[in-house]
Amino acid sequence: MLAYTSDRFVLPLPPGHRFPMSKYALLRERVAALSPHIRLDEAPEASEAELLLAHSPRYVTAVLQGLLSPAEQREIGFPWSPWMAERARRSVGATVAAARAALVEGVAANLAGGTHHANADKGSGFCVFNDVAVAARQMQAEWHRLQAQGLNVLVIDLDVHQGNGTAEIFAEDDTVFTFSMHGARNFPFRKVASRLDVDLDDGCEDGPYLAALDQALAQIEQRWWDGRPALAFYLAGADPHEGDRLGRLKVSAEGLAARDRRVLSWLGERRIPVALSMAGGYGHDIHTTVALQHHTLELAAQAWAAWRS
Repeated sequence: MLAYTSDRFVLPLPPGHRFPMSKYALLRERVAALSPHIRLDEAPEASEAELLLAHSPRYVTAVLQGLLSPAEQREIGFPWSPWMAERARRSVGATVAAARAALVEGVAANLAGGTHHANADKGSGFCVFNDVAVAARQMQAEWHRLQAQGLNVLVIDLDVHQGNGTAEIFAEDDTVFTFSMHGARNFPFRKVASRLDVDLDDGCEDGPYLAALDQALAQIEQRWWDGRPALAFYLAGADPHEGDRLGRLKVSAEGLAARDRRVLSWLGERRIPVALSMAGGYGHDIHTTVALQHHTLELAAQAWAAWRS
């Protein structure tokens, strides 16, 4: 299975910053050491034209040329620097490349990504550009050049935080079905309606979590099967885990693995290619977060093998 990395492109953060930048290199190193069946490739840089498919010209220019206001930088949570802009472009490029690979091979992944709080004209919550939104629009453009019909897209967002930016970008777009299952009382505190939202109470454990996911997948099939998706994006956040600093849920490692198997099996049975993004993960122990995300990638590689068998 192909997986794209961008951890060589990092931005300097002040001491004590709560974003776990080091987890990306740790994840790549773990995959390289333990998963020879996952083919690592460096993420390409998203082009300005690709970014403009989901973001306003003013915002793209502000990020690329260092024109973000102090208030915009505070909302993103990162100080601007050339490295910040480069990392954001690479994170998007990784998801674009993973989506392109998934359409050929069935399953592919970005070892970062899941920047679902960025909307068309601003970033937020450690999200500069919205990688899934850009990749969905780019794949639709490429598909349109080759196929008579359009490309319907499904976004399965299981990060613990609601995908408000993705929901806003696609609010008027019937070709993209956005589904988010998240903590009801967690960030962002002003939610933007997805096509399907599932709010979870603080402390939600494995049983209720998995039951809610099963019900949601059944609803997706009922509500959009006439417009069957030809590509899915799966934001496989590790932050619903019981050991996450920001998650507020109580899902175990076994529960997250069951979640991933359900999603990947559901997509595989319906022959819907999927590009994964690792999305959030802010564990008290960063190595626990890395292990959870590595297990997600291992399950994705199994789904890739099953797709090709």
